[in-house]
Amino acid sequence: MHINRRNFCLQAAASVLAPRALLAQSTSRPNVAAIDHDRILKAADAYLTDQPVPLTTLRATESPGSPHDYYSSAAFTAHRDALLHFSMRVPALTAAFVVTKDARYAKQAAAHLRGWFIDPATRMAPNMQYAQTAPGAKSGAPEGLVEAVHLAEVAQSVPFLAGAIAADDFAVLGKWFAAYLDWLNTSVIAGLARDQRDHNGTSWLLQAAACARLNTADDAPLTALRHRYQSTTIRAQMVADGFFPREIATPYPYRNSLFNLDMFSAVCLLLSTQFESVWEYELQDGPGMRIAIARHFPYIKDRGTWPYEADRDHFNDLPLRQPSLLFCARAYNRPEYADLWKTIPADTTIPELQRTFPIRQPLLWVTRPRP
Repeated sequence: MHINRRNFCLQAAASVLAPRALLAQSTSRPNVAAIDHDRILKAADAYLTDQPVPLTTLRATESPGSPHDYYSSAAFTAHRDALLHFSMRVPALTAAFVVTKDARYAKQAAAHLRGWFIDPATRMAPNMQYAQTAPGAKSGAPEGLVEAVHLAEVAQSVPFLAGAIAADDFAVLGKWFAAYLDWLNTSVIAGLARDQRDHNGTSWLLQAAACARLNTADDAPLTALRHRYQSTTIRAQMVADGFFPREIATPYPYRNSLFNLDMFSAVCLLLSTQFESVWEYELQDGPGMRIAIARHFPYIKDRGTWPYEADRDHFNDLPLRQPSLLFCARAYNRPEYADLWKTIPADTTIPELQRTFPIRQPLLWVTRPRP
C-alpha cells in the first residue's frame, strides 16, 4: 500500500487505539501487564532511590527479643509499618522489572531483600514471635501473625529476581523462607493463629503456601497445605451460601470479608497444580471458592447492596481492585469478574486499608518466572 500522509496518520492512530481496544475487550484473562503498566512504573520509579529500612534500624526498647526480631505492640508500630512498606516496594520493583526488563528495578528490589533477609548484620529473624505483644508479656499474640501476610507477595517476587541476586545470596534467601515456614509449622503462637476460624487462619495458610512454593523440589509441604485447605479451612470459615460469618461479626464486616476472600483466592492459586485444581474443590454441603466469589461479586460491584452492617470506618473507601476478582475470572472463565476488576481503584493511601490488602501486584501471580 502506498504510504501517504493520510495512510500514515491512519496507521499511527490504529497503533495507539489498538491497545485500548484490547483492554476494553471483555475477557476472563485480561492483559495485566498492559493494564497495570503505568501504575507499576509510577510506584517503582518512586522507590528506585529508597534505601532499605530493616528492623535493626528501628530500635524497639520494650521488645523481649533481639534487635533482629520483629516486634509490635499498641505503643510500638514502627516494625509493622516498615514491614508493610518493604512488602510494597519489593513487588512493585519486581513487577517493573518483569514489564521493562530494566535491571535497575531488579537491583533495587534485591537491595531491599539483602537488607531484610540476607545480610547477617541487618536481617530479620524468621519469626513473628513478638508481634502484638501486650505490656509485660514475654511473647506476642496469635493475631499478630497477620501483620506478616504481606510477605506472601514478597515470596512471590523472589523467583523473578533469580538472575539479579548472587547464587550464594539467593540460597540464603531461600533458607530464610524455609526457616520461616518451619516456624509457622512449629511455633505455638503460629499454631494458634493457624487454628483460628477467620482471616487469621487464612493468613497463616497464605504465608505458609507462599513459602512452600519457593521450594519446588519438595511437594510434601504443599500437599499438606492442600489437604488442610480442603479438610479444615473451608468448613471452619465458610457457610453454605459463601459468606464468612466470623468476618461479618467484626466491626469491619465488609473489609474483612473482602480481605479473607482475596487470601482464599491466592491460596487456591498457590495450591493448585496441573493435576489437582483446588479452585474446583467444594464440600458436599456446598461451600467452596466458586460459591464464595459468586456470593461476594454483587457487593463488590455495588457496595450499597451489602446486606450487613457497614464498617466502622472507611466503608466508603472500599472496594479496591480485589485480586480475587482477577484470579477467579481466570479460574472460572468469568469475564464479568475481570471487567469489574479493571474498573476499581487499584491503590489506596489509607494505612488501615493497606494492611488488609496484601496483593498489590497481581502480575506476579498470573505470570510465570522465566527459568
